[in-house]
Amino acid sequence: MKKALIITYYWPPSGGAGVQRWLKFVKYLRLYGWEPVVYCPESPEYPEKDNSLGKDIPEGLEVIRHPIWEPYEIYKRFIGRGKDEKISAGFLAEEKRVSLTEKISIWVRGNLFIPDARKFWISPSVKFLDNYLANHAVDLIISTGPPHSCHLIARRLKKLRNIPWIADFRDPWTNIDFYQDLMLSKIADRKHHRLEKAVLTEADAVIAVSPGLAREFRQIFPREITMITNGYDEDDMMNSLEVVPDKKFSLVHLGSLVPARNPFDLWKVLEKLIQEIPGFAEDLEIKLVGKVDYTVRESIDKAGLSPYFTKVEYIPHNEVALVMQQSMLLLLLVNQTPNAKGILTGKFFEYLGAQRPILAIGPTDGDVAAILKETHAGLISDFNDSRQLEENLRQFYQQFKTGTLRINNFNTSIYSRKSLTGVLAELMDRVNTARVL
Repeated sequence: MKKALIITYYWPPSGGAGVQRWLKFVKYLRLYGWEPVVYCPESPEYPEKDNSLGKDIPEGLEVIRHPIWEPYEIYKRFIGRGKDEKISAGFLAEEKRVSLTEKISIWVRGNLFIPDARKFWISPSVKFLDNYLANHAVDLIISTGPPHSCHLIARRLKKLRNIPWIADFRDPWTNIDFYQDLMLSKIADRKHHRLEKAVLTEADAVIAVSPGLAREFRQIFPREITMITNGYDEDDMMNSLEVVPDKKFSLVHLGSLVPARNPFDLWKVLEKLIQEIPGFAEDLEIKLVGKVDYTVRESIDKAGLSPYFTKVEYIPHNEVALVMQQSMLLLLLVNQTPNAKGILTGKFFEYLGAQRPILAIGPTDGDVAAILKETHAGLISDFNDSRQLEENLRQFYQQFKTGTLRINNFNTSIYSRKSLTGVLAELMDRVNTARVL
């Protein structure tokens, strides 16, 4: 088999969304003639751990780990947090506490740790992997980010070893929703943009997870960008005969709920429906699984929805499918940011695999809306379009009351992890063939 070195920060026992994409690619790459070798950090600062993901690691896979130093212990001491407290990504705060020290730490993060807090892993990794590659031949190097430090490791290895390199972007770099919150100086901002353009220019191929992100990258540097979305793994889904649906009209959101996803209009519409529809209050359940920013909790309380609210802490990925498949509605909230049209989260595709109706809030001319239309998997209303949102909820609730709340999905198989790995392997073959020629 041809061999590919995959440089990733997130790898089991890491939990959360960041690990899923490449864990699943690695799971299926051998079917397409590629043997992956995974390089990841030893004892990193993961926001969540999930030992259940080990089942997806192929037998006999070579995983190389190398020590990483991260400044999080200093950061925690500086802002007065406990040594064992986890650091949330994307400026999510479960408690209302914004201190001067936290503001200072954000400035330090944005201006001194470029491209990110894993920058101290770059040079040791390059030295370690250069020695490894001297004795272990690979046909291809793949880096996945964020953290974008992984791309900078691959960039330097390409120069040292002249091995083809594919850069995979799971999220934007300078256009990510919290970029403006980093309080960047002009010098730091220019450096971020310079490094981003260098990766887009020098990689032999670039992968983006959505059409919108691909368009953004082509504006930075005009070149071919391969679009490979996230997906769902059929192996993760429960047999429908084993699933007992929720008895209540449950609106379920899985994953982190950051301030940019706080659906203010949804809370107002639900408050209105409780007042106007007899029995709606008795049926309603709002279930949020994962980390929830304190601003979301405040919005729920303000709308008088606390009696209908259930908060569920992080659950292992092997239990996520059951929660999704039991739900009446799966709540998909697109970040209300300038790049909203191009956001396609991994969670969206797992929702598709669960075969439950999706209630989405986001741009009706964006990438999410296009896939919902293609698959007939749910309904979407635009930001601040409370009238359409109310209509969608009334339609779903009527179906719930008549026992007909289901979807007739089609065309979802193209978003299976196995099919998407085939698309990835075709790109890997092309890049490798170009090198040989």
